[in-house]
Amino acid sequence: MAAIHKAERTVSFKIVYCGPPLGGKTTNLQYVHACLDQSTRGDLVSLATTADRTLFFDFLAVEAAVVAGYNTRFHLYTVPGQVTYNATYQLVLRQADGVVFVADSQLDRMNDNLQAFANLEANLRLNGQSTERMPIVLQYNKRDMPGVASVEYMEHLLNNRAQRFLSYEASASTGVNVLTTLNAISQTVLYRFNALMEQRGGASATPAQS
Repeated sequence: MAAIHKAERTVSFKIVYCGPPLGGKTTNLQYVHACLDQSTRGDLVSLATTADRTLFFDFLAVEAAVVAGYNTRFHLYTVPGQVTYNATYQLVLRQADGVVFVADSQLDRMNDNLQAFANLEANLRLNGQSTERMPIVLQYNKRDMPGVASVEYMEHLLNNRAQRFLSYEASASTGVNVLTTLNAISQTVLYRFNALMEQRGGASATPAQS
């Protein structure tokens, strides 16, 4: 849920990277973190327990003002892909403003992709959300690997719906379309936020302030 921070003069958004285990979520965040200027981003933090791990960092998009006099800050998270750690998944997904679903393009991982997407849908419902209302971008990762499924097949499995998501071929290990994916979800989140603000009559109607 977007929040306006008056003292910092920022509007903050939460974007969560999810998908099957070892699909490339962490690699996405590591690449984005390495590309950003140190003056505009925080440290890459691992919120690890003995059983699972969640990664987090934030960055300040100084040229992406959405409210007059305010800058935009994005908080990027990954969540563990294993269903075993679903409680952590649901907690991190709570109050998310947007989701990047990182699918593994290797043909033998299609069932894992489907299971991970079904888990995303279930956890959104538990949090009072849905794939119809949540901004989502699909990333078909590991396109540089041998034995990948065709994009058409992956679209049929994951994006065969009335309201289609934006989707991108990518290779997180080499950085191909990693920033493009982030830009797409960021712009989608900002567009939705601006539309909601117009409906509610301006910045004072934002869901949360601090």
